[in-house]
Amino acid sequence: MPINLESAIEELPAWQGKEKKITPMTGGLTNTNYLLEVEGIPYFVRVPGESTELLAVDRANEYFNTKAAAESGIGPQVIHHLPEHNIMVLEFIQGETMSNEKLQSPGMAARVAKSIKILHSGSRFLTDFNMFRLTEYYLDICDQQAVTIPEGYPERLSTINQIEVAMGIQPLPTVPCNNDLLAENYIDDGEMLRLIDYEYSGNNDPTFELGNTCQELGYDETQIQELCKSYFGELSNAMLARMKLNMIMSDVGWALWAAIQAKISTIDYDFWGWAIERWGRATKKMDSTDFEEWLEAVAGEE
Repeated sequence: MPINLESAIEELPAWQGKEKKITPMTGGLTNTNYLLEVEGIPYFVRVPGESTELLAVDRANEYFNTKAAAESGIGPQVIHHLPEHNIMVLEFIQGETMSNEKLQSPGMAARVAKSIKILHSGSRFLTDFNMFRLTEYYLDICDQQAVTIPEGYPERLSTINQIEVAMGIQPLPTVPCNNDLLAENYIDDGEMLRLIDYEYSGNNDPTFELGNTCQELGYDETQIQELCKSYFGELSNAMLARMKLNMIMSDVGWALWAAIQAKISTIDYDFWGWAIERWGRATKKMDSTDFEEWLEAVAGEE
């Protein structure tokens, strides 16, 4: 437990002198998470990991966006914020933490789309998120920190540029996005799938959110199409192509994230293996016979 956590909680006047219990939770890949019980009432506490600034995590942005997401009811309420420690005490959402298997079950893609639309319809976030710019930032960090990156990465930068150019021809209005919706960031409270963890949140192309979560959830073609149709109200070839290209960009960017984590993180996890897996998926899609068709579809050439 970080040495400052108990003392930090004691700084809160509302909870001074009250019975408190702090229990570590598993599952965090960037931060250390805790269950805090105050007089038997549960709360979620997030304590930042070391050197997360190298991963482009802006804590002021995270705090602002977490509050904004809570306004729509899709995110957890911020109960207390301790900016001097970068600690947030959040509403503990009672429900079932999702997994890929659960979110791949029949009807779940439509529920995922519904929750994402609620988030995207809410208040604007503090800053923007762009995976192309984040990829450039991560490459700089890898160079500065002598981080090993997947083989063949520099040779694919021209292909990444092709994707950005194509998607910039008919850009979509940006909306407030989580940008990191892996399965564990969905919690089923019995009524809706709540969305947590706004470290990488920002205003973004909605099809990045859709493509990224498809990639994270291991969705097959049928499930990708179901998510697209549920979100947009129809199965648009152009929107589907944008999602497919953003599935590539999801792996392009997060592969570097994982490579950096492999060097700096103290968490026991095979980050390098994850980087290689992600990069392999990205290059496979870049080399697919469908890639040029996706570029043409988002550019409005078909």
